[in-house]
Amino acid sequence: MEGTGPSGCSGEDFEQDVETSVPVAVRRALELLEKDDADLRVQAACDIRRLTKRSRCCRRQLRHAVRPLVSMLRVESSESRESALLALLNLAVKDEKNKISIVEAGALEPIVSFLQSQNPNMQEYASASLLTLSASATNKPIITSSGAIPLLVKILRDGTPQAKADSLMALSNLSTHSDNLRIILETNPVASIIHLLKTCKKSSKTAEKCCALIESLVGYDKCRTALTSEEGGVLAIVEVLESGTKQGKEHAVGALLKICQSDRCKYREPILREGVIPGLLELTVQGTEKSQQKAHTLLQLLRESPNPRSETEPDTIENIVCNIISQIDGKDDQADGKAKKMLAEMVQVSMERSLTHLQQRAALVCNPSDLSIASCASHVSLNL
Repeated sequence: MEGTGPSGCSGEDFEQDVETSVPVAVRRALELLEKDDADLRVQAACDIRRLTKRSRCCRRQLRHAVRPLVSMLRVESSESRESALLALLNLAVKDEKNKISIVEAGALEPIVSFLQSQNPNMQEYASASLLTLSASATNKPIITSSGAIPLLVKILRDGTPQAKADSLMALSNLSTHSDNLRIILETNPVASIIHLLKTCKKSSKTAEKCCALIESLVGYDKCRTALTSEEGGVLAIVEVLESGTKQGKEHAVGALLKICQSDRCKYREPILREGVIPGLLELTVQGTEKSQQKAHTLLQLLRESPNPRSETEPDTIENIVCNIISQIDGKDDQADGKAKKMLAEMVQVSMERSLTHLQQRAALVCNPSDLSIASCASHVSLNL
């Protein structure tokens, strides 16, 4: 366990005197940054990177290091640039003031230029830096005006796997600023986003951010056209809807719903073709509150008529699904059977998951032998 001194800073490699080690280390790093010796400044940057790796307190104490470190980004020495960039990256993590100070000190110009470096490591460090800095709402419009977006999309297409993931997340951060969506779309990013989505694990943070970015962009016809024209594009989103994280599923169903709402006649068939119904049914039972609502709405849009049925034919999930399957198979009797089977499977899945959840909760408060699992019952209503 790391030691903590009176200042609240912690670290593994400090001097043994806990009373003075952290202040001394911070003071020494700041002093070395002011030296004329380039090697000593590199050493200071490395020390700052180490000191700020886990300590929020040290990030506060080392705020005065921002400007000298930014100056090091402009020197010719690749060692100086790399060590300074990594130190600034750690200073910015979970510290809003440092994020803003780094941008105000003029760091964006060299960082953006590093996106075009032939050195893959520098591309990765620059992408990670922009990901961190773009988490600040204050920085987003400034990063956009720096010309970073087209270069991030280029990294998304041609960079290393790590640089691609960080560029994607930086773009996702920037997309929350309304003016940036059109700028991102102008760089034609959809093919690169879909390629990344198809190749990554569907339950990963990368897949979640891909779907979040797509959900934002499909409000524009250009994105919808590019997405549905890309081979496997809709299928990749359906796969996240089926096996992604809770947030990933929410963004995936949101993207599909936006697409279908924009032009139901045009996009209904491409979505149905990718086997979206089982995933949507599961979301109506197991999804977040938003996912459940979106899944139900999308199911209504995917059936032959999106209008609610009469009181004699209730607008239940079973009727909606039966209607959709009858359109696909063309036989009402078979459709009815398939719909009931599909719904029964979803109910079974829900019951099994509910039972597992009860077992896990019970294990935390009592001896498993005291719990009669056989007496548990689960009921799931399908009338939404």
